[in-house]
Amino acid sequence: MPSMRAVLETRRKAAAVRVDELEAELKRVRADLADAEEVLKLRTIGLEQYLEALAEEEQPAETVVGPSPRTPAGPRRAVPHRQNAAGVEDLSVDYQAVMAAAAEAGNHGLGARRAAVVLGSDSASASRVEGARARLKRLVERGWLVETKPGRFTLPSGLQADEIVRPGGGSSGRSSTSG
Repeated sequence: MPSMRAVLETRRKAAAVRVDELEAELKRVRADLADAEEVLKLRTIGLEQYLEALAEEEQPAETVVGPSPRTPAGPRRAVPHRQNAAGVEDLSVDYQAVMAAAAEAGNHGLGARRAAVVLGSDSASASRVEGARARLKRLVERGWLVETKPGRFTLPSGLQADEIVRPGGGSSGRSSTSG
């Protein structure tokens, strides 16, 4: 009959082997999860770019080339180039909200996590934060924002915070006239 010590030592060794197996499996699952999140991020960005290109194709040529008329922002997802837009109100409501948040952030700059929250997403979701980062980068490409340092987005020098219209009609700045 084996001693109690031998039985306990055998059980401990079996438990240690099981822990090692589970740790290896956890490492593999985490790697698979990271790969899947990267694929999701890329596909989300690809879908947004496709929808943007599709929306741009559907716009009349004079709107893309010349200055756009003042029309209320609708459900379109295209971001006009700043020099072709009459103002921030030409952006969709989501992009107006991002611009208002950038105006509020001032010189500190707006980050992707905060932009995700402004857009109504969970800032803990990596794919949502990356989607918000893609939107911020698109605003930089189109001249609406400037990336002052990596991951920090501010208004360009020619755009004042009081020019930013909040979704719903209000302005982020204070009016200089009294009623």
